[in-house]
Amino acid sequence: MDVNHKSYPAVRALRDKDEVKILFVCLGNICRSPAAEGILRDIAASQDPDPSRYTIDSAGTGNYHVGDLPDLRMRIHARSRGINLDHRCRQVHESDFRDFDLIVPMDASNERNLHSLCPDPELEDKIVPMSAFFGPAAGYTYVPDPYYEGDSGFELVLDLLADGCCNLYDSIKKS
Repeated sequence: MDVNHKSYPAVRALRDKDEVKILFVCLGNICRSPAAEGILRDIAASQDPDPSRYTIDSAGTGNYHVGDLPDLRMRIHARSRGINLDHRCRQVHESDFRDFDLIVPMDASNERNLHSLCPDPELEDKIVPMSAFFGPAAGYTYVPDPYYEGDSGFELVLDLLADGCCNLYDSIKKS
């Protein structure tokens, strides 16, 4: 695995923690971030001897869909891979920067928004882009928004997130 997340202190610090708290973030919290949440939950449940040590959540920088389930198309595509997305959409809160160990934006716009929302400059190190966990063959520097795309857009996003979440899990699992 040759991904660039190893240079982030927040990622290195997670390896030795008994409890790991990760927040995935996109714009509306209806496609990318709830899919990442579901994928990492599935990985932890199937591979970790103690999946209860993980708190995995997702949120949006926008408040467009608060309280809604993820986009039906994303739920259908995820379900075809055995992943259930039952998250209720929410917006990022200032408290998230204190409550979570790692905050993972899906693209540069989400990352900029998170930096501007962060209540304390010392907490900004927790923000690590999802692309930092992509393998070298991914060919992407962000997770594209599939909202206006067809089936192939949702499948691409799920493929990228599966790769990134596997690498994220591998980087924080206990030895």
